[in-house]
Amino acid sequence: MENFKFSYTLFLFCSLTFELCNCGELRKNFYRTSCPHAEQIVRNITWKNAASNAALPAKLLRMHFHDCFVRGCDGSILIDSTMNNTAEKDAVPNRSLAGFEVIDEIKTQLEQTCPGKVSCADIVALAARDSVSFQLDMSMWEVLTGRRDGTVSRDSEAVAEIPSPFSNFTTLKQSFASKNLTVKDLVVLSGAHTIGMGHCNLFSNRLYNFTGKGDADPSLDAAYAATLRSQCRSLSDNTTTVEMDPGSSLVFDNRYFWTLLQGQGLFQSDAALLTNNIANGIANEMLVFGKFLTEFSQSMKRMAALGVLTGNAGEIRKKCSVVN
Repeated sequence: MENFKFSYTLFLFCSLTFELCNCGELRKNFYRTSCPHAEQIVRNITWKNAASNAALPAKLLRMHFHDCFVRGCDGSILIDSTMNNTAEKDAVPNRSLAGFEVIDEIKTQLEQTCPGKVSCADIVALAARDSVSFQLDMSMWEVLTGRRDGTVSRDSEAVAEIPSPFSNFTTLKQSFASKNLTVKDLVVLSGAHTIGMGHCNLFSNRLYNFTGKGDADPSLDAAYAATLRSQCRSLSDNTTTVEMDPGSSLVFDNRYFWTLLQGQGLFQSDAALLTNNIANGIANEMLVFGKFLTEFSQSMKRMAALGVLTGNAGEIRKKCSVVN
């Protein structure tokens, strides 16, 4: 592990000079004067929870993705639905999100320490990074801060904007391009599937009825498909979950790309990456662990700057689940 940490640190150091991010008004140590211990508080609480819940990194990373793809990284994923509005968190793609209690715990502490200073949007971005970083005891990518919180959250926008696990490559490419993210970002960020679980109903069509004729997806490795069928017994199974990265779903590494290239990508959207020559080539490049870590750091920084509210836009919510 010590050699692994040294190698990662070296790759990260070498990559910093080449990172490109159109990050607007976000900056490093935004809370240096207004809440000097903000980032330390986020890390301490996140690491405390990650120590007792190995599944937390996948949950917070997914929350961060889903937040940023709808209205930008504005914390709108955290807002509760009201009588007059169904919010993002209750949209179908978000009903299996988890980790909200950790965000609330962090916000409660920050409000006690420096009321009205730290946005929920920044908490999500920092906690996602810190949860994934816990296993290495170091920050795996830089998070610039200064986001403000959005005041609008609509389930219809989440359904329209969040990439579907059933998407083909053309749809995925268009979805990322609409956010000014590249094909490289698409492939590299898909590597987040190296941690976490997937519900059977999100891929069981690949096992039982891929073309509507009771057949399996021919791009899916036959032995892997058999293993999945032993876990997901029918098309109607919407409760069972399986590892997205077989045998390694709690460890953040590049094993996702090894399994993907062996026909063991869980979702149709995973397999779709291999249908494009450029994306396929990038997936092969990610077989080098240090290369993946460097590229993931850069792509996360770009994604975390999507549509951010800064300056006087938006607000600093007092409670993350409720607009002021």
